Amino acid sequence: MKTNWTAVEKRQLIIFGLVAFVLPYLLGIPMGLAYHAGSDVSVFPSAQMFYPAAGAILAILLTRREDKTIPRKFYICFLLVTVLMALCALASAIAPALPWAAASNGVIMVGSVLCWVFYFLDGKARRTAWGMRLNRWVFAVFAVFAVLYFVRIVLLSGLMILVDPTLAKAESTSVDPLYFTIMLVSMPLNFLLVYTAFFGEEYGWRGFLQPLLQKRFGLRGGILVLGVAWGLWHLPINIFFYSPATWGLSVVNQIVLCICYSVFFGFAYMKTKSIWAPVLIHFFNNNAITLFTDPNAIQNQVLDWTSVLLGFVALAVLYLPFFASKVFRTGPVVELPRPAEAQPAISEQPAEPAQ
Repeated sequence: MKTNWTAVEKRQLIIFGLVAFVLPYLLGIPMGLAYHAGSDVSVFPSAQMFYPAAGAILAILLTRREDKTIPRKFYICFLLVTVLMALCALASAIAPALPWAAASNGVIMVGSVLCWVFYFLDGKARRTAWGMRLNRWVFAVFAVFAVLYFVRIVLLSGLMILVDPTLAKAESTSVDPLYFTIMLVSMPLNFLLVYTAFFGEEYGWRGFLQPLLQKRFGLRGGILVLGVAWGLWHLPINIFFYSPATWGLSVVNQIVLCICYSVFFGFAYMKTKSIWAPVLIHFFNNNAITLFTDPNAIQNQVLDWTSVLLGFVALAVLYLPFFASKVFRTGPVVELPRPAEAQPAISEQPAEPAQ
């Protein structure tokens, strides 16, 4: 059943929009200037990943000041990391000769470790209340996505061979088994040290915005609106990082990709009721490229309509069928905070040891 937003929800959406959308668009100005000056702009996309969750957290903190269930220690630590990342991005445009990419990587790693500490200090009840509790379903849906990821590679390669064998040859890469194994084995440790960037997107998109859009536009309609919004959010990155030479086509490709991913990511979040499912999936999706090729290949791409259309077919075939799943037919909308009956009791005593 579709419902209108409450006055509090409208306030939350304004706060979220200012941080998650207006901020990266404004920072797109120095990013563009730095790009045209020939400077490295890689810190801007890394910093931008933090803004959606920062917007959601600020919206929650400013509209639920007396709520004792809020994991304030984790939230505040995450906001501080976000501020440092934004400063690194700005500094990389102002003083491009300094190693800001390395500095931002250090901020992410140290920030991730500190956020883990505060994550556990906040306690199980607060983690549960705000969708940050791990459960067995998280690993199940992650496994499904991992399988589909490799199926998509095979499917896309097959489509390219059918349509244009020369295109398939241009896209093919040779994989060193030793390199592949090392990168695959190192992924869990890598996740522990950089997860805040992926939490930054998913807590904003899936944890905060998805339920609000689903309440207003329906279980499926909300996902489609979210996919378009998520795609357009990438605009500065499309123009100045992903594909400057073909940025218009890159934007189209981004929207299509984000709609398809929003279906599966949304399914994962609704099925598990845990933000860790889309966070893990997003991390794997973005980092699996390192198993096959240089991660810098995502920068300065030159796209064409054939590859974009084939990519859409592969994505649609694998992910859009999840729209038929039970979670999109009967719900419920997974709102934050979780219902009181789903939460352990909040205690003002020191948090229990990590589970």
